[in-house]
Amino acid sequence: MSGKLSTHVLDTVHGCPAQNMKIELWAIAQNGQRNLLKTLITNQDGRTDDLLLNAEEMQVGTYEIWFFVSDYFAGFTTTQTSPAFLSCVPIRFGIANASDRYHVPLLVSPWSYSTYRGS
Repeated sequence: MSGKLSTHVLDTVHGCPAQNMKIELWAIAQNGQRNLLKTLITNQDGRTDDLLLNAEEMQVGTYEIWFFVSDYFAGFTTTQTSPAFLSCVPIRFGIANASDRYHVPLLVSPWSYSTYRGS
């Protein structure tokens, strides 16, 4: 099995995949320094057309995915506070085995979110 990293974003307010949400993937060095690896946009299924990391890119380490949720919800008539309660949701996680499959889904509204490790 070859490793990979993917994501999926679900809009819990509208009950649909979150299309056109900006996502950034960052690698976090041991000294805490961040390195931007990719910027992607979710498709009509709330997924990215390209993997966040494919088998060749997978490395053991610490990463963050930043989900730009307030920008996404600004495209709707959904009421948000100013400033938005959730602007950008960062999820920090570790990849312990580069040959495993990692899936980091996000279920989100303007006021709450949840995630888990999928496969």
